[in-house]
Amino acid sequence: MFAAPTMVKRLTNFAKKSNKRGNGFRTVVYAGGPMYLSDIIEAVEHFGPIFVQVYGQGECPMGITVLPRYEVADRKSKKWKERLQSVGYAQSAVEVKIGNKNGATNKPGETGEIMVRGDIVMPGYWGNIDATSKTIIDGWLMTGDIGTMDEHGYVTMHDRSKDMIISGGSNIYPREVEEILLLHKSVSEVSVVGRENEEWGEEVVAFIVMEKGHEFLPETLDQHCLEHIARFKRPKHYISMAELPKNNYGKILKTTLREKLKQNI
Repeated sequence: MFAAPTMVKRLTNFAKKSNKRGNGFRTVVYAGGPMYLSDIIEAVEHFGPIFVQVYGQGECPMGITVLPRYEVADRKSKKWKERLQSVGYAQSAVEVKIGNKNGATNKPGETGEIMVRGDIVMPGYWGNIDATSKTIIDGWLMTGDIGTMDEHGYVTMHDRSKDMIISGGSNIYPREVEEILLLHKSVSEVSVVGRENEEWGEEVVAFIVMEKGHEFLPETLDQHCLEHIARFKRPKHYISMAELPKNNYGKILKTTLREKLKQNI
């Protein structure tokens, strides 16, 4: 079975409530974005070692990195949490590196753009030489995803470059804030976006879907963030929603959330 992270989360929630163990599943491949750490840990605890993570794009379909089932299920290695938060390592048909907009290679641990090259990478956009020249540099596909690579080749995706928030000159990756908020027992789903601010350039805003039976208390969530991340990264505003807007694949539509902010909704 192939599933987006939101589908895996819903599957796990349903299975736990209905006391089903998913005995018919042999493999569940999740892709479309890395899963939140708490969600994949819960899924593996309930279903067992059936999950495989794949990272790809339309320009390199399903073919950039992989985290195999034994690593998704690993709980004994020293860095198992860090690797579970990653999107794995390069698949055999490609090369992957972290670089800058000019194509230079970054050192291990340095943040930059995820780049990939190989036979399965597209040769270019049909009839669009300009877009191709900006996306393919010296044979490397510029994915538009921001991440790091450790000394063993494991790639951790932080966010899409367009989703990064720059507040007061500091880079803030929404995913880091989302991971922290999801650790709070009252939070079911969350999406963090940036909103224009005259003083800071952008400010962090968190859209929250609460777990059933829990009250929406922004001050409690704010204190939780202060205890786990740097003060400047915490949301300046928390907005409660019954559900987050998603596409047909279950991916959260951050563009819709940004529009809501512009409309002061």
